Amino acid sequence: MFRLSLLEIFLLELVIWLGLWLMNDYIATLLTLIITAIVSAVLLIALISELMERSKVPKKYFHVMAISIVAPLISAAMYMIIFGGNLAFLAEQ
Repeated sequence: MFRLSLLEIFLLELVIWLGLWLMNDYIATLLTLIITAIVSAVLLIALISELMERSKVPKKYFHVMAISIVAPLISAAMYMIIFGGNLAFLAEQ
């Protein structure tokens, strides 16, 4: 069975998020805010429940969830740095 390392998962997510940012920054902004908030809440609840009672969930799950929070934020920051903070949907008004 083929397993991806955490670095490969991070780079794959980063490429997908950067592609989304380059295609449509409005959709990417919305998805970054929404998905990051949802994944953060799920991770927080999972960590709290893990502290209360140990489960058989592998540690890699928590690491992948953390990567899924960090990757969209880093790609958004990279997009903002590259384009000087100019979002196309804000300039159209």
